[in-house]
Amino acid sequence: MTLKKLLHNFNGHLHTVNSHRRLVRKYCFKLGLYRQGMMHDLSKYSPSEFIPGVKYYQDGHRSPNNAQREDEGVSKAWLHHKGRNKHHLEYWIDYAADGSGMCGMKMPIQYVIEMFCDRVAASKTYRGAAYRDSDPYDYYAHSVDHYIIHPDTAAALESLLRILRDEGEERAFAAARKAA
Repeated sequence: MTLKKLLHNFNGHLHTVNSHRRLVRKYCFKLGLYRQGMMHDLSKYSPSEFIPGVKYYQDGHRSPNNAQREDEGVSKAWLHHKGRNKHHLEYWIDYAADGSGMCGMKMPIQYVIEMFCDRVAASKTYRGAAYRDSDPYDYYAHSVDHYIIHPDTAAALESLLRILRDEGEERAFAAARKAA
């Protein structure tokens, strides 16, 4: 990688992470989740996540984790990230107490709400001017068939995403505020 490309990727990735965190912080503060807003995605600045983020930077249009996964067969940055951030449903996957295999554990509502904020902010960050309030729901619906997620967690997240899609941001954040 040339120095020019490295600087481009470094600055671009840093801008993407900062912009995303700024939006999530704004949304979390709006909902009274101040600590979560401040702490959101801090692991993205760790070498385990930031270096691959720079190497696989996608000009702010999609996650570098996808490019790392395509190139290396696994995204070690994602494995690091989801294991340290409670707003990701993957953090809450464990073995079922009854021995039936892996299952989603019920997420505390404050993390479900942070996950909602995260999905809205990620959609706005990656879609830019093309963003629509249906984008976070569409992204979820496209992937939900392979999620390991607790039914109550799925219902809470889906409810907020549907309100956003059908009634707009103001109504969705009002519903999130009530749930918090």
